[in-house]
Amino acid sequence: MYFIHQRLIVQRCIALVLFSLAAPLVLGEPAQHEADHIDELKVNPNLQFHEVLEKTIARNPMQAALHSRDYMVSAKRLIANATLPSTPAINVLHQNDALGSGRGEREWQAELELPMWLPNQRNNRLKVADATQSNVAASRESLNLQVAGMLREAVWDISFNENNNALTTSKLALANKLQLDVEKRYQAGEMAKTDAMLAQQETLRAEKEQLRAEAELMHARHRYFLLTGLRELPASFEEKQSPLEDYSQSSIWLEAQSKLGLAETERALAQVESHENLQVLLNMRRSQGAFDNMANDSVGVKVRIPFGGDTRAAPIKATAEMHVGAAQTEQELLRNEMETMMHEAEHNLSVSRAELLLVSKQYDIAKESARLAQKAFQLGETDLVSLMRVQAQTYEAERAFSTRKIQVQWDIARYNQAVGVLP
Repeated sequence: MYFIHQRLIVQRCIALVLFSLAAPLVLGEPAQHEADHIDELKVNPNLQFHEVLEKTIARNPMQAALHSRDYMVSAKRLIANATLPSTPAINVLHQNDALGSGRGEREWQAELELPMWLPNQRNNRLKVADATQSNVAASRESLNLQVAGMLREAVWDISFNENNNALTTSKLALANKLQLDVEKRYQAGEMAKTDAMLAQQETLRAEKEQLRAEAELMHARHRYFLLTGLRELPASFEEKQSPLEDYSQSSIWLEAQSKLGLAETERALAQVESHENLQVLLNMRRSQGAFDNMANDSVGVKVRIPFGGDTRAAPIKATAEMHVGAAQTEQELLRNEMETMMHEAEHNLSVSRAELLLVSKQYDIAKESARLAQKAFQLGETDLVSLMRVQAQTYEAERAFSTRKIQVQWDIARYNQAVGVLP
């Protein structure tokens, strides 16, 4: 009795745990969870792809950084157009012998310190301001192309997942139809129970694939929404292949060249400004001698010429050279990336087009095989396993055909991205 009582307690505990785990299912929380993760995008036939790109560019976080660089351009141009290379200064001096001999000696002096332009200093500053402005413009164009690349990936990812979701939905409908047919024939005694169970397993497998495909589609739509801020898709975003054959016109590559040009311009300015500016000091002096009530006024000029500028010049020149080296390195690394992107875009596009021709023929054969297999199954000339095998082959052929059509268009978009063409 003791063991029976203990067993009942254990069974009740297990039942309680199972009920607590199953309660969310009974209360419908998973349905609410699914509803929270449905991302709907409406197709707007009046929405153009370039309009989506403009909206996406406008909300990109990098716009704030580009806007702040406009202030740097204004500051450099202000410095270059200034009257003096740096700010002037006023020195005021007063000296007396009140704490010394006490004989009434007084002296007042005011100096105006004016820095003078070095040869080519103003001209080089103007060049740096122009180069900075050109670099900001190149960065803005480069950002537009980079955003276009992200948008291209987002819309074709949605198209790919929509196609996959449609295929799995069709597969599930076919599996349900086959299961109903098999179960009817099983009830009529024409087929074995194992066939009915096999059809049920196939339906569950198709349902699982459809659930996963729908989830991936929701993820793709959400990524598009985060990128664009829109709940709408353009009706068409297919592109024609650009006639360009290299990346020399790509704004990403042009930005790297602009950055190197700016670094070289700044190096030329550093060569000049590594020397200190000559200083001219204009002064007015009023002095009064000992035991003398008469004041003596005078005007003077002083020129300050700095010597031994190597200690000051070395770090300035080294910093400028470091910036040029960094820009050259970045350009060469980008060259390798662009070469790789260009090669892969060309090769992938040619391979996708060749594969499309092959899978198109395979799909035509698979459709005819599926039609004959279905007819043979209805006539009892073939078994369920053979029919399911043919249907699986047809499904894979259809998947390969439809996805390859999308992949060709996707690869065209990637080719246009590689050569730097906006949609």
